[in-house]
Amino acid sequence: MSNHTDHFYANLPVNKMALAKLLIHSDMFKPVPADWQVIITDIKNSTAAVKAGQHENVNLIATGSIVAVLNIAFKANILVPFFFGGDGATFIVPPGMVSEVMKSLLKYRENTLQNFSLDLRAGIMAVDEIYKAGHQLQISRYSSSETFSIPIVLGDGLAHAEALIKGENYLLSTQDTTANEIDLSGMQCRWDKIEPPENSEEVVTLIVVARQCEQQAMVFSKVIQHLDQIYGTPEKRQPISIPKLIFKTSFNSLGKEVKHRLGKIRFWELLKSWLINMYGYIYFHTASGKKYLKQLVEMSDTLVIDGRINTVITGTAKQRHALQEELDKLEQNNEILYGLYVSGESIMSCYVRDLEDEHVHFVDGAEGGYTNAAGVLKQKIRDRLTPTSDI
Repeated sequence: MSNHTDHFYANLPVNKMALAKLLIHSDMFKPVPADWQVIITDIKNSTAAVKAGQHENVNLIATGSIVAVLNIAFKANILVPFFFGGDGATFIVPPGMVSEVMKSLLKYRENTLQNFSLDLRAGIMAVDEIYKAGHQLQISRYSSSETFSIPIVLGDGLAHAEALIKGENYLLSTQDTTANEIDLSGMQCRWDKIEPPENSEEVVTLIVVARQCEQQAMVFSKVIQHLDQIYGTPEKRQPISIPKLIFKTSFNSLGKEVKHRLGKIRFWELLKSWLINMYGYIYFHTASGKKYLKQLVEMSDTLVIDGRINTVITGTAKQRHALQEELDKLEQNNEILYGLYVSGESIMSCYVRDLEDEHVHFVDGAEGGYTNAAGVLKQKIRDRLTPTSDI
């Protein structure tokens, strides 16, 4: 069933101006239609799972939830904004897709619980409800490369939905999922851990929240300016580089057993990944292989703005100390709170619809960068909420 707002996101203009500028141009942001829904997936107790060494499975399951939803959107010819968060994802979808997406995610939840003993929750909230509760959800499309655009969300609407969905009293839907198959085609590669590019020493995973919602755009713009000044352009701080991909890693395909544990994968998919695996090294030296690698670097999802800034960057320890100094000032000034985690490498999972131009790569700091950074941030928020010991 098609709806007149189905293509709301696809029809938004793609803004190519500097991100720090875009954030403060409120006229470039549009409210999400009230009849759309926010769907959030998140692995319960991901912090404990990461501590127990399950960070790769956590990333893999979070990526799988995105692939499942994007395949449904692709078949419906609808572009949906999505946000990768290391241990889960957020989607904003039009009404006609909701039932199929939820069925697929609940089936996926069943599989991952059974096979990995990790509980991927999937919750839903109407955008209309977010607005009625007095929260905002403004969206824009931003592109820093030729091929890849990302959604930028301002407002506290997604945070509100997340707090409710992750809360103890939220009732997860228990629809019948028996007849449903999950389509995970395209989830075909996982590179081994990727070292930072030449002249970089470390990978930093950073999450920043604004203290006041009405100051969000201005404060985020400041943070992005600091990143630009200290680390250089987005290309300079990009943790994925072609030499480190080719020479440091095997094109490590998702094992057959993992795919079966996540969901059904067709025989041709397996054959294709096996061929890419066999001839990967040769392929990357052909013209189309080189183009794929160049795009892969461009299409790596290393920045997510969903009412928070979530980013994975690379650089030197000296640069990080300079950044922390600036962030500490903003924090002391009550403008932001932030969580940061340093890893030696980044880790990437992929969704490749075709090698030409339909692929997205999800990047996290190794050892569960996002989950650890979120842990630091949560602790800061708890500290602020409990100024006295009698609470």
